Amino acid sequence: MAKISTRYFPDLLIHIGLIVALVTALFLAFFFIYLPYTTNHGQTITVPDVTRLSLDELQNILDDRNLRYEVSDCTFVAGAQPLTVVQQYPRANMKVKEERKIYITLTRRVAPMVSMPQLVSLTFRSAELNLRSMGLEVGDKDYVPDVAKNAVLRQLYNGKEIAVGTPVPKGAKIDLEIGDGLGNTMFDIPDVVGLQIDEAEAAIRGSNLKIGTKIPVDDPEKEVGTVVRQRPEARSGERIRVGETMDLWVVGPVDPDR
Repeated sequence: MAKISTRYFPDLLIHIGLIVALVTALFLAFFFIYLPYTTNHGQTITVPDVTRLSLDELQNILDDRNLRYEVSDCTFVAGAQPLTVVQQYPRANMKVKEERKIYITLTRRVAPMVSMPQLVSLTFRSAELNLRSMGLEVGDKDYVPDVAKNAVLRQLYNGKEIAVGTPVPKGAKIDLEIGDGLGNTMFDIPDVVGLQIDEAEAAIRGSNLKIGTKIPVDDPEKEVGTVVRQRPEARSGERIRVGETMDLWVVGPVDPDR
């Protein structure tokens, strides 16, 4: 093998110069040829806005742009279609390399369950904030005569009163019965004795009163469903306040939740 002479100082300088030139050439080739080739230097892609898209639509758009995706989280959004994109990173219109992975958050297929909070006796504003903090929504608002103005009197779900702690799906709408502050109005007590229960209930509600306890009684001389007693009684001169409750004694079995 040929040897390079280093006996003389000029030869040593030549050798050092060759080594420095070689190292410099390798350095420049690595950073300006190899890296740009392997990382597509200067070739960027604008990230599309994929929010509100389904998975199939997302896949097609990213495939066309040589991008990939990964589901980083799932969340529930009331009113949103399940399995649609609600968040993405990198954000839309950012510049990225080819094959960059886009991290997305999808809406859940099934709503998680939450416990029904206590809303009765709260003001409407407090009840509304309480519902929102639980991921629930205010449904229908029914104002009824009651001295407690803007106070929640009953909480209902799907038309039925719902107890505190009952599991309900996140995003559910809770209907509220709210006092309108007109409970000081006084009028004569309606007489519903002798009426069928349906007629009695209609008369009570039509008088802006509430139906209280319905108590079944036996009376073979009366038709089933006939009201045989009421409390308070419809005595001459007796008056009742708007929003108060009337209890009824009814012949035969009764439905207390009706």
